[in-house]
Amino acid sequence: MSEALRIALVGNPNCGKTSLFNQLTGTRQKVANYAGVTVERKVGFFELPSKRTVRVLDLPGTYSLNATSPDEAITRDVCLGKVEGEEQQDAFLCVVDATNLKLHLGLVLEVLELGRPVLVVLNMMDEARRRGIQVNAQKLSERLGVPVVETVAVRNAGIENLKIALDQNKFSIPHTELSGLKGTHHQKIEMILNDVVNYADQEDKRSDFLDKIFLHPVLGLLSLAILMFVVFQAVFAWAAPFMDGIESFFGWFGEVVGGFISQPLLHSLVVDGIIAGAGAVVVFLPQILILFFFILVLEESGYLPRAAFLLDKLMFKAGLSGRAFIPLLSSFACAIPGIMATRSISDPRDRFTTIMVAPLMTCSARLPVYALLIGAFIPSQTVWGIFNLQGLVLFGLYMAGILSALLVAVVMKFLQKDKSQHALLMELPSYRFPNFKSVGIGLLDRAKIFLKRVGGIIFALSVLLWFLCTFPQPPEGATLPAIDYSFAGMLGHLIQPLFAPIGFSWQICIALIPAMAAREVVVAALGTVYALSATSDDAVAQSLSQLISAPDTGWSLATGLSLLVWFIYAPHCLATLATVRRETGSWKSVAMMTAYLFGLAYLMSFLTYQVASRIFV
Repeated sequence: MSEALRIALVGNPNCGKTSLFNQLTGTRQKVANYAGVTVERKVGFFELPSKRTVRVLDLPGTYSLNATSPDEAITRDVCLGKVEGEEQQDAFLCVVDATNLKLHLGLVLEVLELGRPVLVVLNMMDEARRRGIQVNAQKLSERLGVPVVETVAVRNAGIENLKIALDQNKFSIPHTELSGLKGTHHQKIEMILNDVVNYADQEDKRSDFLDKIFLHPVLGLLSLAILMFVVFQAVFAWAAPFMDGIESFFGWFGEVVGGFISQPLLHSLVVDGIIAGAGAVVVFLPQILILFFFILVLEESGYLPRAAFLLDKLMFKAGLSGRAFIPLLSSFACAIPGIMATRSISDPRDRFTTIMVAPLMTCSARLPVYALLIGAFIPSQTVWGIFNLQGLVLFGLYMAGILSALLVAVVMKFLQKDKSQHALLMELPSYRFPNFKSVGIGLLDRAKIFLKRVGGIIFALSVLLWFLCTFPQPPEGATLPAIDYSFAGMLGHLIQPLFAPIGFSWQICIALIPAMAAREVVVAALGTVYALSATSDDAVAQSLSQLISAPDTGWSLATGLSLLVWFIYAPHCLATLATVRRETGSWKSVAMMTAYLFGLAYLMSFLTYQVASRIFV
């Protein structure tokens, strides 16, 4: 069996490289970090017509091999063969946007000068034809001295031709001087474009029309607000039937499995600890996938860079760079990649401020907590004839996080001596219809990550919490539920006075401790605590949202609102704090973030509880 062909995809941002990677590899891809650095490495596999396996590496997008960020440095070092494990690539696939060759050919020329085997992928040919741009691929191949293959990655067009070219080893080491072209890169690009490209109509009329709406200072902000509002309405409205189905399944599964276990402690561990804990979290998977569906569609369509451009002035006023938008948007998925994405911000002050406020973006781990508490305390009713009240509350929580981040950035700007600001320069890609294969792969990856957390850290913490909630056993003649006499019960009662001013019961205090590992663990922890606290079979049969909203549990609407506000701010994620330490190289930064976030969480929860407890008597 022949050894796998090793290729690497190189290209500018927005060239369609990731869509090409997804079309080639499908679900046969994995993500990890390069050794010794936090930059992400995406590797996939596919087969050629000859059945030979190809290993393809998707390198971070870059405009030049003159690296200015860690991401670009990885791309440069892989091209130079300096990265451990990636020293030898059989070929480089330089992916270029056929509608923007003037910008994208610069990187191609740099890669060609390395003297490595290269094949150029001329992508987005459909968009070029739609705009009247005629590119002669044969002449381009002759000028560059390497093969050129036309593709439309989002529609799978040209992919088979690309595989055939790879199968026939149609990649070559370029000539020392590109077909007699002399001069600087800029001169060479101009000569190539004059020879191979005919611009019948250089305007992208569709993008120009849409930009008049989405980049308008008033209509653009209004459309962005409406878009976000629709997303959060959909998170509740669309997910409800799927969540009900998952909840019913876990209830049925717990009853079936429990029927085969007669030993009381083992029955409690499996049903109350593992199944109840995992089920309480998995039920929120539909909402997370719906949220990510919208994020991926907006990214695929080319809208997200425009949102960054639109919000640039507002972010400047808050003391943030316009480049902070993409890292902060990434933090809606998870603060960890958002913090890592700040490496694209060159100014140290702007980067540090963005890192400090990134955890205030409402990450997907908060969604299960929000959904649980909103479902328990906010009625599912229509407001003003069309809006779902629960969706309105969720929208408000997201906006509270965003506004808080801007206010914190303003304070940091006021405290810092450097008041300078830096202009935002970024490429706005053409609008495109989303590639739903890439969207599907992205959703599958997100589901795997979420379920892996349930099967790993949440499973382990659920078992640990069950143990702490079960032992020691209650003494003879005990009148309280068994959990009150356990290690967890004793700890919960010990720290509860500290949290009494913000309305937290001792059960909530127990759940907050394992939630430091990951926010969504609080849902599993509450599920375990209340399953073990149940004093009747009817209580066990109730859902977690029904249990915490029951009159005899000590929860009130004020408590529910207070806990919602707590999770806007509290840094319940050790992995995020570890990432801050790794990215800043400073424990002082970690301590600063932890202190101010917990301080904000306590203060805002205190105000919420004290006000709500007087209004909602």
